[in-house]
Amino acid sequence: MPLQQQKKIKLSVANRRTKWAPFWAVLRKFGTGYRTHPSTITKQRRHWRRTKLNIKPRRMAKKHLG
Repeated sequence: MPLQQQKKIKLSVANRRTKWAPFWAVLRKFGTGYRTHPSTITKQRRHWRRTKLNIKPRRMAKKHLG
């Protein structure tokens, strides 16, 4: 698998962990009278400029060693 494709797969997995909670999850957790943003429930925070994932390519066997 090419390195670029590995990176995209890892980014998509990490993106699934940063989704905001749906609005009804806020109601279920805090109750009806409590208005808060759905991102307060999400643990993983990421921003394209603020925090990077630092994805490194997988270690490959050196071709010249046989």
